[in-house]
Amino acid sequence: MQTVLITGAASGIGRDAARLFATAGWQCVLVDHNEQALYALGRTLPSPACAAHVLRTVDLTDAQQVASLRDGTPALDAILNNAGMSDASNTPLAEQAPAQMARLLALNLAAPAAVVDACTPLLKPGARIVNVASGAGLHAIPWRGAYSPSKAGLIAQTRALAAARPEGCVTVLAPGFVRTELVDGLIQAGRIKPENAVGKIPLGRMALPSEMAQALFFLASPGAAPLHGQVLAFNGGSSVFGGSQRFEPATLEPLPLDLPMRLEVCGGDAEPWQAAVTESAAGPHYDACLDLSPLSCEGPGLLQALHAAATRFHARHAQQASLTVLLPRTRHGRWQDAGDGAAARMLVSTLACEWGSRALRINALEVPEDLDPQSLHPLLRFVCGPAAQYLTGQTLVCTAQGEAR
Repeated sequence: MQTVLITGAASGIGRDAARLFATAGWQCVLVDHNEQALYALGRTLPSPACAAHVLRTVDLTDAQQVASLRDGTPALDAILNNAGMSDASNTPLAEQAPAQMARLLALNLAAPAAVVDACTPLLKPGARIVNVASGAGLHAIPWRGAYSPSKAGLIAQTRALAAARPEGCVTVLAPGFVRTELVDGLIQAGRIKPENAVGKIPLGRMALPSEMAQALFFLASPGAAPLHGQVLAFNGGSSVFGGSQRFEPATLEPLPLDLPMRLEVCGGDAEPWQAAVTESAAGPHYDACLDLSPLSCEGPGLLQALHAAATRFHARHAQQASLTVLLPRTRHGRWQDAGDGAAARMLVSTLACEWGSRALRINALEVPEDLDPQSLHPLLRFVCGPAAQYLTGQTLVCTAQGEAR
């Protein structure tokens, strides 16, 4: 049996994650300051076979309470630092007193490190640590106090943690707009206009909390090891969009997140990769394509191969499908060739913005030459498949065991 500790478990993304992990048979250590909501959630969860879930009412801004987590908590396979808060005061930063920022910084930036420190003796070998940041940590959002600085700090802190713990798997989930209670509260307060938010998202919709739960479930699994030190920007493409035109709201509802996937492998020897899919897709399914052709290309040929792969995929799929391309890891060679990899990554992002209205997704994986295809199978099942329908326009750098990026 595997065990996960989830902070901020009583609402939003944390609550959906707790339900997903418990349904999958994990023992959950659920942490939240809202005792009533926490125990109400606990009563609804299926119990694991060998042990009960552990519910901990903790104020994560209190260092002593955080330190108490090491007592009575079982050995852990994963920690999900999901708890966080926003600033709904609409007060300009220059007009805020230090005390107004203190609690937000304590919860969003200091608490994740404190939880890891407290629980380090409980971590099993190869344990996974996932810190939930935000797209606000990638781009500044004004009028929300220190929210963006706190999330940018958490991203940097997590990368440093990954470098300090090469034996584990440390990642960041950076959600975009998710229809949680927090976001609904900002909408009700007039702080967020849904039409403005959607206008910046190539996929044309906000995410469901259950989609973020799927991302956390994958990042907490051993299959996330190639993403050690990475930020997974799970945001419908909003972080890669730089245009001035608005996107229209989506007209296609997301397909079921557990729908079987039918994976087509093209552009190279398919056999080592086809085994990434284990289920049958004879009935309703999610169409996905893995294109290997750019992997053997260098220089200007890389961009041409990527464009050709996109053209083939676009000709065969009208909507609700995914293309994942494998790219060679960027090499340090002649300066004249330094732009080819960056151009390829930006082409992936640009295609994602153009395809989003039809729920066509494109992502890339940069892989080292000697990486075993089998080690990427769990990652491919997630990135290519329906559980990642809110992931598009991203280039993820896959690491070898013990390597941090």
